[in-house]
Amino acid sequence: MNKESKIYVAGHRGLVGSAILANLRKKGYTNFVLRSHAELDLTDQQAVHDFFAEEKPEYVFLAAAHVGGIMANNTYRADFIYINLMIQNHVIHASYTNNVKKLLFLGSTCIYPKEAPQPMPEDCLLTSPLEYTNEPYAIAKIAGIKLCESYNLQYQTNYISVMPTNLYGPNDNFNLETSHVLPAMVRKIHLAKCLSTGDWAGVRQDLDKRPVEGVNGQSSEEEISRLLAQYGIFPDRVELWGTGTPFREFLWSEDMADASVFIMENINFCDLSGGKTEVRNTHINIGTGKDLSIKELALLIQRTVGFDGLVLFNADKPDGTMKKLTDVSKLHTLGWHHTVEIEEGIDRIYKWYLNHIYV
Repeated sequence: MNKESKIYVAGHRGLVGSAILANLRKKGYTNFVLRSHAELDLTDQQAVHDFFAEEKPEYVFLAAAHVGGIMANNTYRADFIYINLMIQNHVIHASYTNNVKKLLFLGSTCIYPKEAPQPMPEDCLLTSPLEYTNEPYAIAKIAGIKLCESYNLQYQTNYISVMPTNLYGPNDNFNLETSHVLPAMVRKIHLAKCLSTGDWAGVRQDLDKRPVEGVNGQSSEEEISRLLAQYGIFPDRVELWGTGTPFREFLWSEDMADASVFIMENINFCDLSGGKTEVRNTHINIGTGKDLSIKELALLIQRTVGFDGLVLFNADKPDGTMKKLTDVSKLHTLGWHHTVEIEEGIDRIYKWYLNHIYV
């Protein structure tokens, strides 16, 4: 890429896409073509075709996806496989038909088997069954990897797939119905702290910014208390899903963006596939290579927020995969390492959250 190359960031308002766009701008790239979901529905094949034919982007970051936490993945299974397959199929094929020079497809480490070796190397893909709760989403992302590999092999395109671990950071999703574990914990523990100190103004500001199931800051204290209790949020405690024993790895979204731009600038498909009789597993894990238990994460967030109540776990709810640590040796060999550790990241994300409530 050069600084004037025409770049399309799909999903530029999301957690990863917004971080990629900011990273590119910081590095001096100036020529972007951007569309919001309202302006371009990526599940609409004709709309995507027309967009690419008109704009002719040279480089594509495919960061758009339909995502959510364990509850959303398990509940809306058809949505997660259908929507993601449509987004991927349309953008990758349109990139081919319009001669995009290079594409970066962002997947997820949930592609790996439930009983994958730890840490998970790229070549354990498709070696045993997936975790049931997010199987539809994982299958969609695996299809995206294979779509990129197949276009590269048949049409000599230059499409690279990267598999980030659990991400968090600015512009995260804090919706209690659909968010991932870390932002959900931040919001739940913050709201519990407000309840514990009698800070109803804080609770109302939070719900005005992000209503939950139609309940906002204008609702009665009774309605708000009943709603928050459904999500395990009380003045004296927070109740979280599962046992707290699974381990998870977390990567700051701005680190993920930096890795994505680094790979787009420096790595080509031929660097990942050369010399192989059967080309498989050319994707790249993006992570820290470090993890902690969900309970340790919750207690770290509790200390950062300053909540004095209890953090409890509901073992009747699913845990998901017990351990999902990425093997990042390929990434390190290519020349990139993360910079933000989890303690710093939790402090950053809580400050960001507060700054985007009290505005």
